[in-house]
Amino acid sequence: MDSQIWVLGVLISSILLIVISIVKLKLHPFLALLLSSFYVAILMGMKPLAMISAIEDGIGGTLGFLAAVIGLGTILGKMMEVSGAAERIGITLQKSRWLSPEVIMVLVGLICGITLFVEVGVVLLIPLAFSIAKKTQTSLLMLAIPLCTALMAVHCIVPPHPAALYVTNALGADIGSVILYGLLIGLIASLVGGPIFLRIIKNKMPFKKVPEEFSDLKVRTEDELPSLAATLFTVLLPIILMLIKTTAELNIDKTTSLYATLEFIGNPITAMFIGAFVAYYVLGLRRDIGMNKLLIHTENCFSSIANILLIIGAGGAFNSILKTSGLSDSLANILSQLDMHPILLAWLVAIILHAAVGSATVAMMGATAIVSPMLSMYPNVSPEIITLAIGSGAIGCTIVTDSLFWLVKQYCGATMTEIFKYYTSATFIASVVALICTFLLSSII
Repeated sequence: MDSQIWVLGVLISSILLIVISIVKLKLHPFLALLLSSFYVAILMGMKPLAMISAIEDGIGGTLGFLAAVIGLGTILGKMMEVSGAAERIGITLQKSRWLSPEVIMVLVGLICGITLFVEVGVVLLIPLAFSIAKKTQTSLLMLAIPLCTALMAVHCIVPPHPAALYVTNALGADIGSVILYGLLIGLIASLVGGPIFLRIIKNKMPFKKVPEEFSDLKVRTEDELPSLAATLFTVLLPIILMLIKTTAELNIDKTTSLYATLEFIGNPITAMFIGAFVAYYVLGLRRDIGMNKLLIHTENCFSSIANILLIIGAGGAFNSILKTSGLSDSLANILSQLDMHPILLAWLVAIILHAAVGSATVAMMGATAIVSPMLSMYPNVSPEIITLAIGSGAIGCTIVTDSLFWLVKQYCGATMTEIFKYYTSATFIASVVALICTFLLSSII
C-alpha cells in the first residue's frame, strides 16, 4: 500500500510540476517535460547514467519516426497556404445551396485541417469566416466557432497531425484505421459542438460583426487559386496511400510482393514524401512558383516546426522515464484496480491535462504515458480505440491556458466571458460527443 501511495504521489506531483512550470513559471513545455523527467527518475531511484540513457532513448525513439513525417507534412501544409488551396475549398463549399454557412465552416476546418497546424489553420481560414459573415449577415461567432472546433478536432484525432501520430505510434495502433475513424468522429463531434449547439442557443448569443482591425483582410479571387480537383488530390493523396496500406493488411496475403509494395507506399514517411513532391508540382511548379521560391517557403516552414519537435521529443523522454523507472508498471497495477473503463480513463486524463497545461499536444503525450501500461490488461480494447479516446479528451476544455482561446477571442472581437460561454462550451461538447462515438465504435471493432 505504501508503495502504491508513493507511485501515485510521484506521478501526480510530476504532472503538477509540468503544469506549474508552464503556467506559473512560464517555462517552455520542452524544459518543463525534461524537468519532470529528471524529477521522476530521481524519486524512483534511477541511477544517473540510466536516467540519461532513458531520456536519450525516449527522444531518439520518438523523433526517429515522427521528425520526418512532421517535416514532410509541414511542407504540404505550407503549399496549401501559399497556393491558396485552402481558400479554394472554402469558396467552392460556399456555392452549395444545401449547406448552411456553419456547416461549411466545419467542412472547411476538417478538410484543410488535415495538413494545417491548428493555429495556422485559424489564421489562414478566418478571412473566409469574415467574408461569409459579411455576405450572409451572420454573427461571426456562428462561423468562427465551428471552424475552430473542427480544426481542433482534426488536430487531436487525425494523423498525420503530430500529437495524433505520436499517440498512434506509441500505442501501436493502425494509422489507416485511426485516420478513417478519426475523420468520422471528428465530423460528428464538430457538427454537434459547433452548428447544432450554436443553433440551440442562437437567440442568447450576441451579434458579432467583423472587428474593424480585420476588416481589410481579403480572400483571394478564384482565378488566383488552384482548381478544386488539384487541391483535393494533393490534400488527400497521403491519406489515401495510408488507407491503402490498412486495406492491404486486411485483405492481401502478407507473403506476396504486392503486399510489400503497398506496405512501403502506405508507410507514413513514404506517403508524406510522395505527397510533399506532388504538392510541389501541383500547387507550386505548375502554377509558376519557381524552385527558388519553393526553397524559401520550405525553409520558412521548417523553422516553424522546431517548437513542436522539441516538445514531442521531451514528451518521449518523459514517457521513457516512466517506463524505465518502473513507474508505468506500478501505475498499471493501480489503475487496473479502479472501477473505471480504460476509454473513459484515457479521455479524462487527456481533457484534464489539456485544461491544466493549455497544450493539446502535451496533454496527449502525458495521457499516453499514463494509460499505455494498461493496454495489456484490456485485450478487448484495441489501441486504435484508446488512441481516439485520448484525442477526444484533448479536444475539450480550451480555456485561458491555451493560446487558441486568445486567438479566437481576438479574431471574434469577443469578451472573455463570451468565449468561455460559446467556444469553451463548444469544444467541451465536441469532446464529450467524440467520447460517446468512441464508446460506440469500441462495440464494433
